[in-house]
Amino acid sequence: MVDAEDVRRVALTLPHVVEIASDGFDFRVADKGFVWSYPERVPGRPRVIRSDIAVLFVGDEAEKQALLLGEPDVFFTAPGYDGLPLVLLRLAEIDFERLDELVTDAWRMRAPETLLSEREGADK
Repeated sequence: MVDAEDVRRVALTLPHVVEIASDGFDFRVADKGFVWSYPERVPGRPRVIRSDIAVLFVGDEAEKQALLLGEPDVFFTAPGYDGLPLVLLRLAEIDFERLDELVTDAWRMRAPETLLSEREGADK
């Protein structure tokens, strides 16, 4: 089980990540979001920032559907996310190693090529 602080710990290890001030967490690379707290919207009620659920960039609809169908206890979606390459991730359902993999993959899909090359060089 992981939480918002674990998301923060993983995201801030990645090159050129910026945390945007918010009521939860919101991380970007090159002005592109890759993981942030879920802004839950219930009709007739104010929006609530859920830091126990992450919105995660997944790249494309095929990957989104694979995650949603393959692990419905971990990943889900909500109205407003239809047609977007984003899934909602229940943080309590994964461990730190999986979180690290998911957040790093989301960062890779949003980072410019120059940052990817920089990271690959540092990993060698």
